[in-house]
Amino acid sequence: MSDSNPSILNHVSIGVNNLDSALKFYDAVMATIGASRQLEIPNIAVAYGKRFPEFWVQRPLNGETATNANGGHFAFTASSKEAVQAFYDTALESGGTSDGAPGPRPMYGPTYYGCFVYDLDGHKIEANLFV
Repeated sequence: MSDSNPSILNHVSIGVNNLDSALKFYDAVMATIGASRQLEIPNIAVAYGKRFPEFWVQRPLNGETATNANGGHFAFTASSKEAVQAFYDTALESGGTSDGAPGPRPMYGPTYYGCFVYDLDGHKIEANLFV
């Protein structure tokens, strides 16, 4: 077992209702933070990450309609304010909807900077950094 990864999470998965549309959205959005497809299971799922499959986008395995968690969201680390802006702009251009434009969020800490977006299935995603 290696301690080289400081994250407490191995991976997270979200269900989507139109895999092709979701993958087009996430291919564009994940690229803004330096992430790409790490693993693919054809017609079922794709995992994004920088070096490891960390964020899975997939068809629900039970065959039911995908839903999202009320109050849940997924935050991705950005390398700069420009990357936060690119994440936000790309998400909106790709069909997402805004839940908070890029800017400081002092309620989360004095150096917190981020944005919030809903993806095509209503999952709330965020890009942030501490500046």
